[in-house]
Amino acid sequence: MTTTLTPAPNTATTERLTVSRTARLVPIAPGIVVAAAVALPWMVNAYVVSLAATALLMAVLAMSAQLLVGLAGQPPLGQAAYLVVGAYTAATLATLTNLGPVHLLAASAAGAIAAAVTGLLAVRVRATTFLMVTFGIGELVHAAAGQWALGGSEGTHTGAVVALPGLPPMVRPGWVYLYVLACTLIIGTAVILLTRTRFALLLRGIAAHEPRVQAAGHHTSRLLLAAYTLAGAIAGAAGALLIAVTRYVSPADAAMGVSAIALAAALIGSGSMIGACAAAILLVAARDWAGGLLSGHGITLLGVCFLALAYLPRHRLAGLITRRDRERT
Repeated sequence: MTTTLTPAPNTATTERLTVSRTARLVPIAPGIVVAAAVALPWMVNAYVVSLAATALLMAVLAMSAQLLVGLAGQPPLGQAAYLVVGAYTAATLATLTNLGPVHLLAASAAGAIAAAVTGLLAVRVRATTFLMVTFGIGELVHAAAGQWALGGSEGTHTGAVVALPGLPPMVRPGWVYLYVLACTLIIGTAVILLTRTRFALLLRGIAAHEPRVQAAGHHTSRLLLAAYTLAGAIAGAAGALLIAVTRYVSPADAAMGVSAIALAAALIGSGSMIGACAAAILLVAARDWAGGLLSGHGITLLGVCFLALAYLPRHRLAGLITRRDRERT
């Protein structure tokens, strides 16, 4: 009788092959996502396209919040204030020019200036107090916009934006969406490059142990003010995109609910800019698209999402996943 022995599979080799296949897929995945995003206007109706454009500008606002909470560990609840500053700046410029890139640069500068001024107050405090101070700043801007901004409490309308000189105004939702998508990708790339700098490492050091960073000779308040100013610039850019999408801005756009969505998206993103953007898109979809399917209960669904964020701690979920993987092995 002859016995045939089958060699046992090499576990290490199998794991290396799996990792190698995953590594090959990682560079391809962003390209697939971008290609699908570009093709979206040809696959869905105008309402979904407009909703997607709104979700993208909220993703930019979420990046603004993530720069503070994800890197520096300081949770802001007033980023909508700088969005409105940027939006009103773009609306004012719309009376002179309807060129979108000009609106974007001016709105970013206005958001940065507003954040630099108000940030002098915000960076003096930390954690929960920082949250409350930024909330107060947001509410002050909300009230000021209702009193002194263009159109008062009724807001103001603008014309269609032009993407580049020589092109016609973007009237169709598909062209507006593609413009917002291009701006979002440019802003996102710049922000991701920023997170890989020494400046970002210092912000993470402040979040982990601020006294140690101070002991190394760094002025942490100045670093936080710089981060707060950059976050204001990003939020201001989101305001210019708001003008491109809706051609309208009002003091209601500075409401706490808008800032809360940005902060929630940043928290869900767990320190990742891509995660924050994805969370912002999902939250807007839950509020506007899924809410429409539920007879207009989008705010209720959004509240449920916030409760899930509060009562389902991500570290416990990570622990359960790790425990399950150990049991499998």
